[in-house]
Amino acid sequence: MTEVRHALGDATRRLGERVDAEALLQHALRRPASWLVAHADDVLSLADEQTFAALVQRRLAGEPVAYIIGRRGFWSLELEVTPATLIPRPETELLVELALARLPEDRAASVADLGTGSGAIALAIGTERPQARIFAVDASADALEVARRNARRLCIPNVGFVEGDWLAPLAGLRFDLIVSNPPYIEAGDPHLAQGDLRFEPTGALASGADGLEDIRRIVVDAHDALVPGGWLLFEHGWNQGEACRALLEAAGYREVFTAQDLEQRDRVSGGRRPG
Repeated sequence: MTEVRHALGDATRRLGERVDAEALLQHALRRPASWLVAHADDVLSLADEQTFAALVQRRLAGEPVAYIIGRRGFWSLELEVTPATLIPRPETELLVELALARLPEDRAASVADLGTGSGAIALAIGTERPQARIFAVDASADALEVARRNARRLCIPNVGFVEGDWLAPLAGLRFDLIVSNPPYIEAGDPHLAQGDLRFEPTGALASGADGLEDIRRIVVDAHDALVPGGWLLFEHGWNQGEACRALLEAAGYREVFTAQDLEQRDRVSGGRRPG
């Protein structure tokens, strides 16, 4: 029989990441992190030991921890994720911060989140701006069902979910803000066949030969879908800032900018429709 501390130590050595080992053991035991500390000398049951070993083996095979345990923290939210959705990443919180800075706290606003996946961006904005009306769009019905479950569980009522391709299902509507974390990896990038990316939906990651195919469409279509003075903000790759600014300027946006993430890499670009 194995004590909690020894099971955790062995898994940490095998995985090379204590945080992964702790997350998997918490999931196997259905216990919080504090329990692992307080009960470090407890002996695991044979069933729990076998369950934990199976989870560790899945991680050793490369499966992302978020898919194994079915959740990932983003902003202030704990989100359900599945292989139908992209795994929310900390750097995307910059997009949320920039969006909130452009949305009033004390009055209504209309927002579209294109390619919502698990609903991470839309739900983060929705919980911080309860007067905003947010339309979360995704072409994947399976991803939208995950996002809907997240909204229901988190009790965020001001986000609605729409199935369709980018802005197409929102034709005729106008928005104060459009946000997106679209696919932006080059279709032939070898990283798509490595690490966690192997398990994530390729359609949410890759976009044409230069990674900018979907961004080009969003930049053009969003211009007329914004109210005068409305903003478009989107995430992109670390080496795409200059190209994204050029696309925005060519489409007639003003106040075009690129913001860098905590590692000083270009991460989010945006612009404002003249008004």
